[in-house]
Amino acid sequence: MFLERKISPLLMRLSRQFPVLGLLGPRQSGKTTLAKALFPHYKYVNLEELDTREFASNDPRRFLKTLEGSPGVILDEIQRVPDLLSYIQAHVDEWQKPGFFVLTGSENILLNHHISQTLAGRIALTTLLPLSLEELHTAHLTPKELDEMLFRGFYPSLYAKHIETRDWIQSYIQTYIERDVRNLKQITDLSVFQKFLQLCAGRIGQLLDLTSIGNDCGITAHTVRSWLSILEATYVIFLLHPHHKNFSKRLIKTPKLYFYDSAIACHLLSIQSPQDLAAHYLRGGLFESMILSDLMKQRFNAGHVPNLYFWRDKSGHEVDCMIEQGTQLIPIEIKSGETLSADFFANLVKWNHLSGNPPSHSYVIYGGHGKQIRSQGTALGWTDIAQIDLFRYK
Repeated sequence: MFLERKISPLLMRLSRQFPVLGLLGPRQSGKTTLAKALFPHYKYVNLEELDTREFASNDPRRFLKTLEGSPGVILDEIQRVPDLLSYIQAHVDEWQKPGFFVLTGSENILLNHHISQTLAGRIALTTLLPLSLEELHTAHLTPKELDEMLFRGFYPSLYAKHIETRDWIQSYIQTYIERDVRNLKQITDLSVFQKFLQLCAGRIGQLLDLTSIGNDCGITAHTVRSWLSILEATYVIFLLHPHHKNFSKRLIKTPKLYFYDSAIACHLLSIQSPQDLAAHYLRGGLFESMILSDLMKQRFNAGHVPNLYFWRDKSGHEVDCMIEQGTQLIPIEIKSGETLSADFFANLVKWNHLSGNPPSHSYVIYGGHGKQIRSQGTALGWTDIAQIDLFRYK
């Protein structure tokens, strides 16, 4: 079952302009499936396979020579042979074939380190996260209930195959997150790392406190920072930073911690079913994380870097999300409640008063359904998030 991805037009356009197309994203987000679907005649090479990886590592020139007669080539999980990028550069400069190389990678930090030295100006980098709400809606696969959506998450395999959510997520954490991240940092104590992951999930939507996590986990704040950087690089978590603009108030400077996929966070929190979410103390944080991740997907799918922040002053006034468009800021409040309340708009009213932002450019995304335009701003149900045009405001 192939699910249509919104990033497809961007990938096709870039492949006609650049000799190398880079498709980054977490494991199992659909990179390989999409690359094969968009470039069906390209030769596919999986660098996870030991013999192929050894060939590419030990004799890169001969390895690349075997690809010359192909209309193009997909090199899957390129971070497994990062030194190959230097040899690709020479071939790119010699052949001058647009879109010949399609590289996929699931470890952003390693790949970008080498790209900055080798393929700068020759590669178009894109990011494919798991399915968006809009993509699920297009495929008529969106769960009816919000708690089911939070629990099930957005990885394509959970919708293309008949797999129990808990079984798949547990396997994903064990085979990819624990393996990849631990290998990158040579983390030897699995139990400590597992506790660290659980502590991160327990702080979803909260201001990041390195010392607190370190004390609870028995590791230093420096180690916490190092492990978080790898979770970011492997697309497990993201940090939402505060916006710097000051409206005559002292601002919080600490970022907030979120997970790209709510199902992984639910599993780490030992949430066993959608029913467990109903009264869970972190349901609001999980919902906030899901919405912010979806807004990021919209940006990535259009080929833009995320432009999301939050705003919070020392007095406790806060707006969950700020979309920065040039000199304009679009405030968004995220509320998991199903019934709209005037309280949902309170922080928007406060921020609009300080900034002079018009209510027509202010939004509440809530856990119910339907759209309402009110004097304080526009309210959108969680399934209607795509109605916020992230590119209209300039």
